[in-house]
Amino acid sequence: MDFEEQQSGRGVTERDAIPSETCQSLAVCAGVEAAYKAHGPELARYIRRRVQPQDVGDLVQECFRRFAQRRRAATGLIDRPAAYLVQTARNLLAENARTDARRLQAGHSPFEDEAHAGPDPHAALEARDAIRRLEEVIARLKPRTRAIFLMHRIEGLSYDEIAAAQGMSVKGVEKQMAKALGAIRRSRQGPR
Repeated sequence: MDFEEQQSGRGVTERDAIPSETCQSLAVCAGVEAAYKAHGPELARYIRRRVQPQDVGDLVQECFRRFAQRRRAATGLIDRPAAYLVQTARNLLAENARTDARRLQAGHSPFEDEAHAGPDPHAALEARDAIRRLEEVIARLKPRTRAIFLMHRIEGLSYDEIAAAQGMSVKGVEKQMAKALGAIRRSRQGPR
């Protein structure tokens, strides 16, 4: 006796019923499959006009995933599935646009003319002129004053170290620095 013969004499009982979750799942699958066959190509054309070709499949799939999650899709309560799918596609496209805008904004660095303009030729000429005037003023200083000024500003020595190297007091070094700085300040103010 084979399986069919055993089952045919028995009849369908309560215990043979398909669980309700499985029925709902099958209904959802059938509803989504029917909607996909009927509206999938149309939805793909709608999306294809608005995004890069490589993104079309993912967006169509996401639209139908959201469609399948709706309980009304299983029972056919969505009156116009095509309109529902197009609205879902619009929402997805808007979400993607917002996400892309945030990504672009996060990677954006403002373009400031001052930061990207390159060297200002007038400022370079003025700086070169100021350095030339400073060199002339330093060259006119007395040798000891010039040596102390250069030791402090160029070599970075402290007043104590300069005093020890020059054989003078710290107060004397301070006076020589004051003379050098005064001469530089007067040269920057120009002739009166």
